[in-house]
Amino acid sequence: MDGIPADKELMAEAGLRRPNQAPHDRFLASYRARMGYRDTPLEPPAVHGVEGAIDLHCHAHEGQQDALAVARTAAASGMGGLLFKSSLGVRRPDVAGPAGVIREVAADLRRWCEETGVEPIGLWAGWITSFTKGLPMLRAARAQLADGVKAVWMPVFRSANTLHKVGGPPIWWGASTDPAEWSDPLPWARAVEVGEHTLDEHGRLKPEYKEVFRMAADHDVMLSFGHATHEEIFAMAEAVRELHITKAVVDHPFSPFIDLSLTEMRELTSAGIYMNFTYDEISPLLGVNPADMAAAILELGTDHVTLSSDAGEPLFPHTVEAIRLIRAHMRAFGLSEEQAHQVCVVNPGVLMGVR
Repeated sequence: MDGIPADKELMAEAGLRRPNQAPHDRFLASYRARMGYRDTPLEPPAVHGVEGAIDLHCHAHEGQQDALAVARTAAASGMGGLLFKSSLGVRRPDVAGPAGVIREVAADLRRWCEETGVEPIGLWAGWITSFTKGLPMLRAARAQLADGVKAVWMPVFRSANTLHKVGGPPIWWGASTDPAEWSDPLPWARAVEVGEHTLDEHGRLKPEYKEVFRMAADHDVMLSFGHATHEEIFAMAEAVRELHITKAVVDHPFSPFIDLSLTEMRELTSAGIYMNFTYDEISPLLGVNPADMAAAILELGTDHVTLSSDAGEPLFPHTVEAIRLIRAHMRAFGLSEEQAHQVCVVNPGVLMGVR
């Protein structure tokens, strides 16, 4: 390999690319998309291209974006609303849960809107079944639904699937006293032992989770499958069919947590379950090819598809910008304006009960 620098020669022998070399087909498609896509130029702090959009997956708990600040930006940018999957209410002893916190944020937003002349937007709280504040899960679910949460997530951070794939803080299962410690991915048996798994030994949805599904149906709120395994997802889909639930969602289907094939996505959407694609998936952290995401949406059709941010962490843009980015990428890679409107505005509005 005369004439090839040593580092390139070694990488060539190993069959490796340099870190900044993307696959050529992705590189070609992305460059054409970015050069060909045009929209209203950004004029900070306003964010264009998000008008009417509703984000169904927004984070604002400790160490993440401020709920009021992002709500102001969303309102100033003309969004339709934000559903907070997480908020500071998880650990606040003075509120029953996230709905109380988001009511406070909504009141602060209304005052700011009155002062500035900006139109207020919808703000809603979600609840994750893991966060029970020491109550039995079903009692906690009843309390949170009565308090006004508009969405329920099945286990996420503490699910066995999460612990099996990325690990978690051992303090959660009593193996450490250091809150900053993070374990390696756990063997599946150990993950099921210390984490949360929704299936029984026969592969059926455990009665307590089935009852949460029933409660969600009775309150007509959105239900997300969380970080479920494929076996859990299809058991949950069966419960959706049995209970005639119309507001069920699979978050970030391309994420390694979920990793559904197009065939599996099609089976789920045909049962009325929404695929909620997120900016997280196409972000540098996960690196899903946006061309693949757009192609999947076009193949599935837009009747049961939504776009969300899954933003809030400091490594991401704030939620409003993340919504702009995922919507813009999907438009650049083939969705029509009408299709983008459906997945960003219409379908999320149906899930939040405002359309």
